Amino acid sequence: MTKPTAIDLFAGAGGATQGLVGAGFAVLGAVENDADAAATHAKNHPGSHLWESDIRSIQASKLRKQLGLNPGELTLLKTCPPCQGFSSLASGKGLTDHARNDLVLHTVRFVRALMPQAVLLENVPGLGKDVRLQSVRDSLKSLGYTSMIYRFEASDFRVPQRRRRLIMLAVRGKGRSVPQDISELIPDLRGSISVRAAFSELEMVGRADDPLDRHRKNSDKVRRRIESIPVGGGRLDLPEEHQLDCHKRVGAKHATASYGRIKWDGPSSTMTTRCTTPACGAFVHPEKHRGITLREAATLQTFPADYDFQGDYGSIERQIGNAVPVRMATALGTAVRRTLNV
Repeated sequence: MTKPTAIDLFAGAGGATQGLVGAGFAVLGAVENDADAAATHAKNHPGSHLWESDIRSIQASKLRKQLGLNPGELTLLKTCPPCQGFSSLASGKGLTDHARNDLVLHTVRFVRALMPQAVLLENVPGLGKDVRLQSVRDSLKSLGYTSMIYRFEASDFRVPQRRRRLIMLAVRGKGRSVPQDISELIPDLRGSISVRAAFSELEMVGRADDPLDRHRKNSDKVRRRIESIPVGGGRLDLPEEHQLDCHKRVGAKHATASYGRIKWDGPSSTMTTRCTTPACGAFVHPEKHRGITLREAATLQTFPADYDFQGDYGSIERQIGNAVPVRMATALGTAVRRTLNV
């Protein structure tokens, strides 16, 4: 049986590509603008044609022809446009980036050129309040697609991390419909996994010379601050001499996750682009006096232990935080296959 096919737009380091491969897709091509993320994708997915380019400069019909596809042949177009501009943090601070937010609209012209059987869009829940999403859905409807919006919690699908996402699934063709509840299609992939279980598995399968087995170097002052955080605690548990002036000013109302220890027996908080930086969230190791390593962060995003990241420390940290959790992508890809019966 021929594998269903996919193209990954805004592919990043390849979390969604890896997950779709796990769901049985052949990922024919990917588009990613960031050089380091593109290098990571190419390193781990050499069989996928990669366009390292701004999506605005790519002709969708030319991409289709380069892959040898006719309109309607592609099974799935996956798209995950940059989400920071739609996040609650950005909107709360008035940091709307209209140029980046408009990137979501480029999904439509790729759909028009490719006419895939299904379209899967993944983003932060804040996109649901943006007029651009309705514009995309209206355009897809005019092209013969039926779409549905879902709210998805990654930790419900064996990802050891709380990560709330918005999913749009659209399918084309008479007689095809989208499910009311996408999770009903994948009951076998539901379940939870703790940080303890994820890190224990990493210890068993991880490489001894893993280049990602490193954490942020801390000053003596920061190290002493981390040493003062009890298991399960955070900055609110710090003694007076280790509290930051900025935290004293905001009290217990803001930045409460800063310098938080990850808890062993549940999912972690959301991995962000600063996911190994203790000052930026609950990214301190559950027991050890350090932030989590790059590999531990990648594990919480469910990347394989041998996934090879390219770039310097900050770039890899950013790639990991921006990624689609691999197991979540596998669950979504499986749901698409079962919807299409392919």
